Amino acid sequence: MSETTSALSPRAEALAARIDRLVRSFARRWLLIFNLLVALYLAAPLAAPLLMRSGHESAGRIIYWLFRAQCHQLPERSFFLFGQKAVYSLEELEAAGLLPDLSLDKRAAFVGNERLGYKIAFCERDVATWGAILLAGVFFGLTGRRWRPLPLWGYVLFLIPLAVDGGTQLLGLRQSNWVLRTLSGALFGLATVWLAYPYVERAMADVLQGVGERGP
Repeated sequence: MSETTSALSPRAEALAARIDRLVRSFARRWLLIFNLLVALYLAAPLAAPLLMRSGHESAGRIIYWLFRAQCHQLPERSFFLFGQKAVYSLEELEAAGLLPDLSLDKRAAFVGNERLGYKIAFCERDVATWGAILLAGVFFGLTGRRWRPLPLWGYVLFLIPLAVDGGTQLLGLRQSNWVLRTLSGALFGLATVWLAYPYVERAMADVLQGVGERGP
C-alpha cells in the first residue's frame, strides 16, 4: 500500500502543479479570453451574409439555423448587408412580394436576396448588445481595468430603455425602430460589462493571490 501511495504522489503533485498553472494563466488573461469569445460569437452572424453573397449558401444557411435559437431573426428588425438599404420595414418587404406569408416562422426564414442584400443572423438589438460588450471589454482593458462596478440601481436604469422599447413592442402597443433597438441594446451591453467585469477582475486577482502568483 505504501509503495502505491508513493508512486501516485508525484503524479498528484504534477497534476496539481499543472492545474495551478492553468488557473494562473486564465486569471491573468481572462479579459483577453472573454473579448475573443465575444468577438467570435459576434463574427459568426456577421459572416452569414458574407457567405451568402460569396456563393457559399449552404454554409451561410447553417449559421442562420444555428443562431435561430439565439435570436428571432425577423428581417424587419435586422440589419442587411450588400443591398439597397441597411434596414427594411415589414411594409417594404411585403410590398416587394417577398413575404407572402407574414407568420413569424416564414418571416424569420427569409434571409435576403441579391437585390435587397442578406440579413445578419442577429437582430439589430443583439448586434448592438454584443457589439457594445466587445467594445466595452476592450475599453476596460485599455483603461487599466480600474473601473468601479456599476451599482445595481444604475444597472436597472440602463435596462429601462430596453424594457420599455422591447416590452411595448412585444405587447403590440407600438412599433420600435432600428435606432431605438440599437440604442437600448448598446446600453444593455455597456451596463453588463460595467457591472460584471470589475467584479471578475477582483475575483481573478484573488485567485492569483491564492495560488501564490509571483510577478505581473
